[in-house]
Amino acid sequence: MTTLAANQPRAFGTGDISEYPVIAADIIYEGAAVGLVAGTGHARPLVGGDRFAGFAEAKVDNSAGAAAALNVRAWRHGHVELAVSGAVITDVGQPVYASDDNTFVFSPVGASFVGLARRFVSAGRVIVQFGPEVADPYGAYSKRETISADKTLDAEDSGKLFWVDTDAKVITLPAIADGLGGCLIINGGAFGAVAVNVSPAAVDMILGPDITGADNKDLINTKATARRGDRVKIDLGDADGYVVTELVGTWAREV
Repeated sequence: MTTLAANQPRAFGTGDISEYPVIAADIIYEGAAVGLVAGTGHARPLVGGDRFAGFAEAKVDNSAGAAAALNVRAWRHGHVELAVSGAVITDVGQPVYASDDNTFVFSPVGASFVGLARRFVSAGRVIVQFGPEVADPYGAYSKRETISADKTLDAEDSGKLFWVDTDAKVITLPAIADGLGGCLIINGGAFGAVAVNVSPAAVDMILGPDITGADNKDLINTKATARRGDRVKIDLGDADGYVVTELVGTWAREV
């Protein structure tokens, strides 16, 4: 990640501008993603997890000033061309996040929601629609983790979002008696790059839309048609096993 140390002019579409008081002893450069500090509401160069407030219209140098000595004017909504790590032509519609004021990614882990990719420009560059009217399709999970290796979940993983960025990793669910609820598992790979396997305990099923229940059968996000953002939400079901309450993409039960 490389935070800005100079102005970064960006190509904007129509939008509107708001003003925010800047934190003490900092500089917000033109084009920076602006974040709001949770505890004070002051604006700063965005830090992953901040509430995204827009993009700075011009440089504001408050390096020698007290908090709120200066305001930053920020584009609050509109369309902007951004470099997004790993962006390919099939990523139109994907949510985009900022991990600092100039690093834009598809992974929601440790980052702030900015908007949705609306048009592919070139490898690693997309037009992003941003603003308060754009909702994060992944929801407001406060606990988010990246999965890059096989992982066995437990009850403490309830309420978490998991971003799977590596092919053919198996996510094993605890026995239904041990309980796991409200877990969202998302495929973070580009089109056709990552298969996601969700595996129940030997005597449990995964039940859901057009999923024929059977003990010890994985639910698989088919690799050939998998795209970034395919996802499944797993909730507590009954004695037979877990139930799928949200399913995006092509998933199939293990044969």
